[in-house]
This record gives sequence, structure tokens and C-alpha cells, in this order.
Amino acid sequence: MIQHKPTRLFIILAGFFITNAIVAEFIGVKIFSLESSFGFLPLNMSLFDVDGLGFNLTAGAILWPAVFVMTDIINEYFGKKGVRFLSYLTVALILFAFLMVYGAIELSPNSWWDGTSGMLSEDPQNRIESMDNAFRKIFGQGLWIIGGSMVAFLVGQLVDVVIFQRIKRLTGDRMIWLRATGSTLVSQFIDSFVVLIIAFYIGSDWELIRVLAIGFVNYIYKFGMAILLTPLIYLGHYIIDRYLGKEDADRLKDEALGDSLD
Repeated sequence: MIQHKPTRLFIILAGFFITNAIVAEFIGVKIFSLESSFGFLPLNMSLFDVDGLGFNLTAGAILWPAVFVMTDIINEYFGKKGVRFLSYLTVALILFAFLMVYGAIELSPNSWWDGTSGMLSEDPQNRIESMDNAFRKIFGQGLWIIGGSMVAFLVGQLVDVVIFQRIKRLTGDRMIWLRATGSTLVSQFIDSFVVLIIAFYIGSDWELIRVLAIGFVNYIYKFGMAILLTPLIYLGHYIIDRYLGKEDADRLKDEALGDSLD
């Protein structure tokens, strides 16, 4: 099975797809300023009468565009069934990962590790009074955030695959940029609002207008990234076509398109 190039390709793509999704979930606990990271002052925008808005994003936003690029490549060669299979599998593995983390949080900490080890640094700013408390704070994300991100991911993926295949039926093998970017723009629009509505409007009683304003700022970032990453779609196609050979590559694409018509 490993010697079969299409199977090996699917395993490689699936590995990157699932790893990116899980890592994005775990690093998503950190909020960073996009402007400050590049040495610029925060934009301080106003939207829907909500002031002080800027590109303050979860660290997971760095990886999510890569997930959707992978989605479009998998969609191109393995069809909607391949994307749906990986989407359901990824959600199940994310849930499993969080269950294991929450289990680790409940373990009784070693006293030396909890207290002494965190205070060994000579720099007072790097000292941690309780390693166990730090572990809980970093890994113990709220259930509403976890639930919101998983629902948003799954809904976004399922919408992406449908729009991608509908555009492909109209354009055939031409205009890769249109089906890849178009499907991502729509799915990311949904993803941007679903996670915030579940995690903060329902789960934390934020005002709906603030949730919508932050959602639009997040979508502006994702919109820009979708455009910037479009050349990577073409690069991915080129590499995969060279790896598989024209005959196998065309066969997989035809089967993927036929799968969308079933």
C-alpha cells in the first residue's frame, strides 16, 4: 500500500492537515497583535460603533489558512469524500487530544516541579511560582472555546468542499484560483463568526455587536491570507502532478470530480 503513490500522497496530505488543525487548536490560547509583530502601531479601527479594534488574533490563525489550502488540494485530487473523511477524523482527534490534556491537568503535580523548578531562573521575570497553575492556564481552554472552534472548523470544511466542487463543475480543470480562493473565502466567512458566536456570545455573554465586529476584523485577515496563499495552490498542483505523473494525476482529478456528482 505504501508503494502506491496516490495512497502515499493521501497519507502525507492527511498528516499535515490533521497536525496543522490540532496544533492550531492548542496554540490558539495565545492572542497576538499582528501589527505589533511586524513593528507597526495597532490600527485602532472602529466598526459597528465598537472602538479600539485591530488585528488581535489567536495564534492559531497562523495555521488555519494552511489547513484550508490543504483542504482545496485534497479536494482537487480526492474529492468531497476524502475531505469529509479527514474533517470528521480531525474533529474526533482534536476532541481526543483535549480529553488527554484535561486528564493530564487533573494529575497531582510533583511538589518540586510545581514550586521549586519554576523559581530556578536567575531572571525574576521568568520565574513561575506554580508550574501546575501555569500548565492549567495554558492548556485548560474553556469548553465553549473548544466546542466553538470544532463546530466552526467542521462547518467551514463542509461548506468549502461543496462550493469548491460546484465551481469546478463549471470551470473544469481551468481557473484553479477561482475554486480554491472562492471556496475558502466563503467557508472562512462562516468560520470567523461561528466560533465567536458559540465561544463568546453564547458561552461568555459578550454583546452580539462586539462579536460581529471582531468577526469582521478576523475575516479581513483571513480574506487577505486566502488571496496571498493562492500561488501555493498552483505550486502544490505542480509538485503533486510531477510526483504522480500526468496519467495518475488526471485520473484522480476525474474521479474526484465524478465523486462530487454522485
